[in-house]
Amino acid sequence: MKITDAFLGEHGVFYAQFNHLEQAVPKTETLRQVQDQGALLAAALETHACMEDKLLFVHLEPHLGAQVGPVAMMRLEHNDIERSLAQLPELKDLAEAQRLLLYAVGVAREHFAKEEQILYPLSEQVLGAGVLTRLGAQWAQKRGVVVRG
Repeated sequence: MKITDAFLGEHGVFYAQFNHLEQAVPKTETLRQVQDQGALLAAALETHACMEDKLLFVHLEPHLGAQVGPVAMMRLEHNDIERSLAQLPELKDLAEAQRLLLYAVGVAREHFAKEEQILYPLSEQVLGAGVLTRLGAQWAQKRGVVVRG
């Protein structure tokens, strides 16, 4: 399995969570509930972003650059999402917390679309299927997933 396939699978799980949050957050009645939902999302996105950073992005940077270009943009977006979610526990206003959590979800959706439409196909061209498969095996080992096939 290629690492890009693994990340696409993770994206699928996140899309379900995003859909739920987009429906539930506007109806949420307490600040604590919004903060708890944000904390769950932050924990999951952090592990996903860390895997992308350490397994895929570092292999793309020698080919695409680290300071500018698609990898640099992906890292900036990771930071934006992380920063937004990290602010949630400090907020005192329910409406502001709802807005910030939904902002982070929106940025994450756009970020995933860029990865799926641009970065992952570019990864195939630049690194090739063999490298992506080797990285997929590393992903599986770190996630504790048994890959058959």
